[in-house]
Amino acid sequence: MEANKTFYLTQEGLEKIRQEISGLQEERKVKLGKTAPNAFASEELNSEFVSFIDEMDAIETKLDELEHILQNHQIIKRPLVKNRGSVGLGAKVKVEIDGSDDEFFIVDTYEANPSLGIISRESPIGKTLLGKRVGDKASIQVSPAIKIEYKIKKITY
Repeated sequence: MEANKTFYLTQEGLEKIRQEISGLQEERKVKLGKTAPNAFASEELNSEFVSFIDEMDAIETKLDELEHILQNHQIIKRPLVKNRGSVGLGAKVKVEIDGSDDEFFIVDTYEANPSLGIISRESPIGKTLLGKRVGDKASIQVSPAIKIEYKIKKITY
C-alpha cells in the first residue's frame, strides 16, 4: 500500500471502514478465543492449523490495510460555491449518452462500485468527467471503432 497516499472518503465510506474494522476485530477475538488446532497431526502438518494461520493472516492483512486508510484519509467536502460548477470528487453528475440519461457519483478508488454508478476518479469515465461543466462533452475511446460521448446535463454536490 502506498505510504503517503491520501484516501478521499465520503462520511458513509468512513463509517463502513470503521464498521468493517470492528467486525474484523471481533472475528479475530472469537478465533483467538477458541483453542487453536495442533500444529502437527502425527508426523504431518495439520491442515486445520494451516487453515487457521491463513485465516488469521488474512484478518491481520485486512485490518492493517483499513487502519492505514484511516490514518491517511481525508473526508470529501463540498467545494466552495464558486467551484461547484465543475465536476470534482463528491459530485453527482447527470449525463446524456446516446439520448439516454445516466448518473455517476465520483469518489476515490476505495469506495467505487461501478454497478451502482459510483465511479472512481481514476476510472476512464471519472478521469474524463473531472473538471467538466454543464453543457460540456466528454468522450472515451473504448476501442478503435467505438467512441462514447457523454454530455454533462447536471452537477450536484
